Amino acid sequence: MVRVRLSAVVILALACALPAPLWADDAAPAPSTAGRIQKKTYDFKEAEKEMEYALFVPSKYDKDRKWPLIVALHGLGSNPQQIMRYRGLTDLAEKHGYIVAAPMGYNSRGWYGSRGPKGGQRGDPENLGELSEKDVLNVLDIVCREHAIDPDRIYLMGHSMGGGGTIHLAVKYPDRWAALAPLAPALFRPPADLEKIKHLPIILVQGDKDPLCPVAIARRWAEQMKKLEMTHEYVEVPNGDHVTVAMTNLPKVFEFFNAHRRPMQPK
Repeated sequence: MVRVRLSAVVILALACALPAPLWADDAAPAPSTAGRIQKKTYDFKEAEKEMEYALFVPSKYDKDRKWPLIVALHGLGSNPQQIMRYRGLTDLAEKHGYIVAAPMGYNSRGWYGSRGPKGGQRGDPENLGELSEKDVLNVLDIVCREHAIDPDRIYLMGHSMGGGGTIHLAVKYPDRWAALAPLAPALFRPPADLEKIKHLPIILVQGDKDPLCPVAIARRWAEQMKKLEMTHEYVEVPNGDHVTVAMTNLPKVFEFFNAHRRPMQPK
């Protein structure tokens, strides 16, 4: 069984390393798209609080036809507005006609349930993982209810902690997604779990100099995808770090998503 075991030092490094380079002024998308990123909230009844999420809707949105949706999961120490401002994300969503929704995952360290239903630091609820996972599903349901979403074109993408959350939520809810894009993912599951989602197309992006999520782990996952004859693409970036690989490969992610609709899950 292969797992990534993150020490407290590494987890702190993840929280400190992710934010600044990704949403600095020179990394922001063009004002024409960034200006339409919405900060939304809803009543998260299970958590008894108002929960934030971010939403982008293309300018040509027409409720009379179905639209593809990307659910984007942020990394540790980040938030919905920040991942929505990854360089090029909303520009590409505008170009290719995607709605994008970014949940909070309860807070900046919920892990979307990928580290179990419990956990949390002082002040966090004891069921942080459970609430983090539920928040993603709530936002997905809200966006699908309020917009004309194609149920066969709902994609799940995440960076770092969000990449691990992408795999976790795919394994747990394998019939909801058209394709997956874990970017420099922090993985806690064994590659053998891919057997449960071998029908799902996956594009996995990893830098070979990533100091936080080792390339050796991603290579094992890529090898398992190949062994299972999955529809997949493994993008290993030479000299790639943990951060910039997530942005520079967004065009490839959109191309991959464009090529896939929700497959039929084997019985």
